Amino acid sequence: MRITLVRARKLFRYSARSEHRLYSTRTSRPMDEFSVRKSSLSYTDAVRESLSNLKACFYFRKDEIEVLHSPTEFYDTLKNKIFNAERRIFLASLYIGTSQEELIACISKALDKNPNLKVYFLVDGLRGTREAPKSCSASLLSRLVKNHQDRVDIRLYRTPELTRLKEALIPRRFNEGIGLQHMKIYGVDDEVILSGANLSTDYFTNRQDRYYLFKSPQFADYYYDLHQLVSRMSYQVQYSESVQKFKMVWPKDNLSNEPHLDRGLFLKSCSDALRSFLNKPRGSLTNQNISKTGEFQTAVYPISQFTPMFRDNKDYSTEKPTILKILSCMRDSSISWTFTAGYFNMLPEIKNLLLLSPSKEGRVITASPYANGFFQSKGLSRHLPDAYLHLSQKFLQDVKNSGRESQISLNEWKKGIVNTPEGWSYHAKGIWVSENDPKDTRPAVTVVGSSNYTRRAYSVDLESNVVLVTKDSQLKNVMQAEIDRLMSNTKPVTIQTFNEEHERQVSLGVRVATKIIGKRL
Repeated sequence: MRITLVRARKLFRYSARSEHRLYSTRTSRPMDEFSVRKSSLSYTDAVRESLSNLKACFYFRKDEIEVLHSPTEFYDTLKNKIFNAERRIFLASLYIGTSQEELIACISKALDKNPNLKVYFLVDGLRGTREAPKSCSASLLSRLVKNHQDRVDIRLYRTPELTRLKEALIPRRFNEGIGLQHMKIYGVDDEVILSGANLSTDYFTNRQDRYYLFKSPQFADYYYDLHQLVSRMSYQVQYSESVQKFKMVWPKDNLSNEPHLDRGLFLKSCSDALRSFLNKPRGSLTNQNISKTGEFQTAVYPISQFTPMFRDNKDYSTEKPTILKILSCMRDSSISWTFTAGYFNMLPEIKNLLLLSPSKEGRVITASPYANGFFQSKGLSRHLPDAYLHLSQKFLQDVKNSGRESQISLNEWKKGIVNTPEGWSYHAKGIWVSENDPKDTRPAVTVVGSSNYTRRAYSVDLESNVVLVTKDSQLKNVMQAEIDRLMSNTKPVTIQTFNEEHERQVSLGVRVATKIIGKRL
């Protein structure tokens, strides 16, 4: 009998039901009929049912998802994929480091040996031009345009929130607080690495992040299409003989006019296009490639946050509501969860759901001040490690106030001291949740991608992540090993730690500033 796509999805999850309500307060959980029914499901089934409204869902066999372990493995894998690329290389990052001569040479060699290869780059237009007219991401990438012309397309996204007046008044680097292209998508042919890592030396050597490699033509097509869509909302880089070696132009085939010419028209065109993209059904199962039940044990749901593009309309972003849904499904004490963010400024709604969950064990991993990338930096940014330290202390106080001190721990990651020969920084971000099975505490669900799960991520930046739900025992082992590696460099921190260690005392000025600018951290 012929198996349809809808039928195939039913092999993996229950059919859709109406969406249940999220927690309305910190102290109560409304239990409507749907919520009661969900409480009887396994956690993964409840998650899949909650996410059944998402239009994109891709299924993977064993060994089609690979978890990379270290910055060097990420870099070596990326270079190898690029050098052997056959059709397309599509990379999206906040920026590319100005010293990445080797990576540029690798891309150039791949283009030289394969005349059919095309390269597409998307970086942030503020971060990517910060150092101009000195060397910057844009000037480095413009060399590829010069040497390979119409086979290379370099795009710079600039948030529509940066009006001409704001640009004139706000200094460089500070204007990046207005909004950034923050997605990290590293695609080559039919494979995609999703990560939180950018393309610079520290991310390739001594800056810990997460890296998931997905091997699927349909999944790669999805992220290629997303890459191309945002590129059509962005400036194009052309090579120039000027001092800064590049110029920015607005292609005629972009979705709309430049944002500063007519911001309203720009937002309408972009929001319509993004809404259409997010509402288009996409999936990797077809009648032809389903051979037997159980072959596809992992479902992957792409989720994205495009709030700046929906600012004047309804926000159709999928990341924030999806994260809240999967956390609201944690209704069993046998569930355990782990949350990590290098820049610890947890969205209040996420924090409340974690505190309310009855889980037997919850772990938060964050960067020690000595593993924060801003440790001992120049200018005002040198105060950022103290700001995140203050937020960690506030979280511990919230844990205490909720009576969850014996179930929820805060763990600081430290590997040497950053900016010293043996020191590493910490930039990993993610969520892992186990099945509600007392005999199996391994994670069955994870979120991986660019987001730091902050108020900033859900208000001013462009983000892309995936929710991975699996019944694959081998993949669960790999995900558990990933948590174990991160935890191996941590130590627990408590309220008592803050009271006893003088170096953890944060000045009044930093505390006040953190409260004022907390939405931008």
